[in-house]
Amino acid sequence: MDASPNISLSNFIGQADAVATIILVLMALASIASWYLILTKTITHVRARKRTAQFLDFFWNAPSLNTVERHLGEKHPNEPFSHLAYHGIAASRHHERHGINRLNEAGTSGDFVTRTLRKTIDEETANMESGLTILASIGSTAPFVGLLGTVWGIYHALVAIGVSGAGTLDKVAGPVGEALIMTAIGLAVAIPAVLGYNFIVRSNRVTLAQLDAFAHDLYAFLATGAKIEAQPVATGATPLKTARS
Repeated sequence: MDASPNISLSNFIGQADAVATIILVLMALASIASWYLILTKTITHVRARKRTAQFLDFFWNAPSLNTVERHLGEKHPNEPFSHLAYHGIAASRHHERHGINRLNEAGTSGDFVTRTLRKTIDEETANMESGLTILASIGSTAPFVGLLGTVWGIYHALVAIGVSGAGTLDKVAGPVGEALIMTAIGLAVAIPAVLGYNFIVRSNRVTLAQLDAFAHDLYAFLATGAKIEAQPVATGATPLKTARS
């Protein structure tokens, strides 16, 4: 009685030809790239959320934008909200001091600040979306690459069976089963990439919505009565949080 066929990934890799080997290497690289992007993006997002909470707590409890400006001058912005506040305040002060000297400074102070805030948000959006194209491409193409490997493996298995003349089930099941491993590998690469992509996109969407709302509040302070003052704020000044309401 013949022994049952050895159907395993190691056995398939040992018998793989050049095309199958290339597909396996591509799948391994795609898996490494997707997990690298998922982990780094997740860690970056968690750290940014913690820093954002600290900055917003400071911002809304600051007595004036002058205090915020001094804080940002001492501590370089390290997350989107402080980065936006830094450039918005800097744009307002620059326009007040120098007026219109270049084409991109044309218009009122409010127009210049608006363009600066929008440009900063666009930069933050591009930064948060970096790498997502790779993740989406891996999620959408990995199953098909795995299927290509399966088709290629089944083709060679059937050719070998035809040459040997042994068409019994035990001779067919082994090579075909090994070829199907490629489809499983493709799915194993694609599923985490798709889930990671959806999670990151949703997190970015929430962050950008909050950033846009913060930009409106910041613009209101810069454009209406909460301007940066030349002198230090007196003791007992109204915090921004109170002015916001």
